[in-house]
Amino acid sequence: MIGSNVVINGIGKSFGDFEVLKNVSMEIKKGEFFSLLGPSGCGKTTLLRIIAGFEHPDSGTLTLEGDNVLLLPPNKRPTNTVFQNYALFPHLSVFENVAFSPRLKRESASQVKSKVEQYLHLVSLEGHADKKPSQLSGGMKQRVAIARALINEPRVLLLDEPLSALDAKLRQHMLIELDRIHDEIGITFIYVTHDQQEALSVSDRIAIMNQGEVLQIDTPHEIYESPATNFVAKFIGETNLFDGIITNVERVKLQDFDNVTEYMAEVEILELGKIKVTDVDEIHPGQKVSFTVRPEKIVITKEKPATKRDDINLIKGMVDEPIYSGFQTKFYVQTDKTIIRVIKQHANYSDEGPDIRWKDSVYLSWSALDGYIVEVKS
Repeated sequence: MIGSNVVINGIGKSFGDFEVLKNVSMEIKKGEFFSLLGPSGCGKTTLLRIIAGFEHPDSGTLTLEGDNVLLLPPNKRPTNTVFQNYALFPHLSVFENVAFSPRLKRESASQVKSKVEQYLHLVSLEGHADKKPSQLSGGMKQRVAIARALINEPRVLLLDEPLSALDAKLRQHMLIELDRIHDEIGITFIYVTHDQQEALSVSDRIAIMNQGEVLQIDTPHEIYESPATNFVAKFIGETNLFDGIITNVERVKLQDFDNVTEYMAEVEILELGKIKVTDVDEIHPGQKVSFTVRPEKIVITKEKPATKRDDINLIKGMVDEPIYSGFQTKFYVQTDKTIIRVIKQHANYSDEGPDIRWKDSVYLSWSALDGYIVEVKS
């Protein structure tokens, strides 16, 4: 990998009385595609601007490949930024926009031509070198901005919500392009977004931020399957989230793992009754917890499932609202005390079984392995 490690330690930043970043620390690995994900105002763009050198923190340290860069101006740091609004020069052609930086460095005409052609090829814009930005689509403008940033050969590329101005289909295409470019050049990407699907699609790891704090740093899979807090569970995808009290705990051995102990817990939830859930962290009866189960983990049937397994949770309800979306149907199921969201994927036309319709009585079931204790409360 040719990128840089980025180490952020205890970064704090306030604007007046508003504390934007609160003692933020993280390490971004060399060559990683790392995303800062959170709602508007959570501090992710401010953190990116501190890495770029456009803002200075009130406290903390920032090192790139072991070097303290906080005192360096933006143009002296081994970083480049791709902005949401492209920031292209409207009076210059695509070629001249990309060539701007190497010409400032007084590189020879032949070097400039060779490098511009190389990076236009990288972003698939070879045939558009003579066009002005006004003649380009939004996706093409963003690719010009990426080429202009990469031609400086930064060790870290900073991307500040670069796809937010594009329509949904173009965003998906550009995500694939960004992932391809990252794989091809191998430098460190730090990507700011408020879009969960964008971050889950391309990131090696994600930092979830809210109100100036980092709540969880992990792989997309771990963040989705094992959220660290209620906020993370609700912010990433859809979920069913309830408060409860642990009434019983048993130690069990995980299959295929000799030295790993798992805990099978029974949780009393006001809206659901007694629910079984597994957890690898030690838990005790009497603890108050938050419990979550993703809608796609729940099986919905008209007939009561014929199972003798003691780790299956079973609830009866009535379909309050079915929403068909082609590849899936989302059901809002009314139980005695709550509404549970269920998602049924449509893999094959022939195996969908009887239709489940509005007002149908249904059974909801899921394994104890598919639920998750999100937070243990004091």
